[in-house]
Order: sequence, then structure tokens, then C-alpha cells
Amino acid sequence: MGVRATSAGAPRVLNLDTLVRLERGLRKTSGTGPSRRLTVPEGMRAPLGCDAVAMPARLGPLLMPRLPRVGCVYADSTHWWWLVPSDSDVALDWPAPAHYATGALVPAAPGLPGLIHKPGGTLPYTPPIPLYLALCRLTGTPPAWTRPVSA
Repeated sequence: MGVRATSAGAPRVLNLDTLVRLERGLRKTSGTGPSRRLTVPEGMRAPLGCDAVAMPARLGPLLMPRLPRVGCVYADSTHWWWLVPSDSDVALDWPAPAHYATGALVPAAPGLPGLIHKPGGTLPYTPPIPLYLALCRLTGTPPAWTRPVSA
């Protein structure tokens, strides 16, 4: 399925991937102030791109032991930020009070969150599905795929 968009030339078909990318671009630019990007530590590589999942700092220590692998985690006084591969929000409704940050952009603050955990190896990612499930469990939120679908 596609949506036809016309420009100065012939009509162009926009598929779902293009529409999702456009929507994400709008989300990146519609913030309330300047943002800064969490950086991947030196010696690590992010071949899948980076997004981040933020959660209140009180939940961070409760999540660590529940995960099979913990990637790079950053923290400030109020939040812990977990690096995940780009597009880890596709088909997932991250439960409140989590915040999904496309491009690993964090809101403007006096300083960037500091790195508090660096995994062994060269990949900075926390696997998103275990992180999502652990966060759902801690917040008492059923995973999106277990909720009833209404007609």
C-alpha cells in the first residue's frame, strides 16, 4: 500500500517505510529546546545506529539484574539512558514512565548524562526486547502484543 504524493514532476509513491521515516524526522525537530546526542564510547561501533530509552533513575538498578546483556547506560540525577539499536520503537509502545529518544538525543541540560556502564566487546546496545519486557514487568504494564485488540 502506498500514498501518492505529487511534486513538480510525476506523482511519487510513498510507502510505509518512507512515512515512518518522515514522522520520526518530525519528532526529532519538534522538541521544546536544543538536544544533545549521547555518544558511543571510543573503541565501540554502532552499525545499527543508536536510539536511547530513558527511564526514571529509581528503576535503573532494578532493571540491571533482569537483563541478559546490558549495553551502554548513561545516567544523570533523574534518568538512566539505555542505548538500543535504531528503530527499537517499531511496534513497541514503551510503557510510561519510559521515554524513547530517536537518535539518542537527550533534552538540553547543564551536562550530558555520564556513562555508568560499558559492556565488554564493541557493541553498545542493550537488547531492546528484554529491556522492554523487564520494564513492562516493573511498571505492571502488559506488553503491547498481549493486549486485546478492539474492532
